[in-house]
Amino acid sequence: MANDSNFVQAAIPRFDGHYDHWSMLMENFLRSKEYWSVVESGIQEPPAGATVTDAQQTDIEARKLKDLKAKNYLFQAIDRPILETILCKDTSKDIWDSMKKKYQGSSRVKRTQLQALRRDFEVLQTKDAESVTSFIGRTMEIANKMRCYGEEIKDVNIVEKILCSMTREFNYVVCSIEESNDIDDLSLDELQSSLLVHEQKMNRSWTAEEQALKASTNTRSNSSRGRGRGRGRGRGDRDHDKSRAECFRCHKYGHYASECVTELPKYKEREENSNFAEETNEPETLLMAAHEGKRLSRIFGMSIQAAAIT
Repeated sequence: MANDSNFVQAAIPRFDGHYDHWSMLMENFLRSKEYWSVVESGIQEPPAGATVTDAQQTDIEARKLKDLKAKNYLFQAIDRPILETILCKDTSKDIWDSMKKKYQGSSRVKRTQLQALRRDFEVLQTKDAESVTSFIGRTMEIANKMRCYGEEIKDVNIVEKILCSMTREFNYVVCSIEESNDIDDLSLDELQSSLLVHEQKMNRSWTAEEQALKASTNTRSNSSRGRGRGRGRGRGDRDHDKSRAECFRCHKYGHYASECVTELPKYKEREENSNFAEETNEPETLLMAAHEGKRLSRIFGMSIQAAAIT
């Protein structure tokens, strides 16, 4: 016999505001504990003054004990702010009915929510780069909510919706599935398995293409960088290694003519003399330009007068 200490107790589903999901989990949890019957039906108390046998009294006491245990589980599943509103409820059935009324809504509200879910189901499409598992999960989430609100949606409707909503990359496999299977008998698990196999093949193909493209790009990039580094090193070596460089001014090694210290004063002196000569000749140049201007003025003036006389 297995040791009871090694048995892991199932966690109590916590209410997170999503009543439909929580109620399904909580109902299953209470069924596993054999307390769901008392939550669903409540406790039938005998009328006042009625004669009760020992067996009936024992049964009533047993149901009351189950009701207390069910209430304990419900209290642990609900946070304190919500718990404050249901502490006055006497039985687990009262608590369950109160939660259902608060968070599932009336029949009118349920119809409105069901209409919204129907629209979501109709326009549901696969997103860009979305996996098969993700899309089928979104589809089943909407379908299960519709079922919780009383919609009778069959598996074949879900299968057809998934096949019609796949991207173009799945056109081939969708046609293959439709031709080789009877859609009425095709289960959701079989459909998901076929789509996953095709998705894995596509992913392997894309990975191989990406690796080939990356290798080609790296080869071109390395070749380009290699040529650039070769030219750069050549210039850098010439810039820094001057031990064999000969100056064409003083004919010494270790520097270039532009850096020559020996001949630099002479070139500076020549440059200053040239600038001084230009400054000295500037007034003479201006005077000659003035005389030339007067001469041209007299010539053109005479030409204009001759043209007027003619």
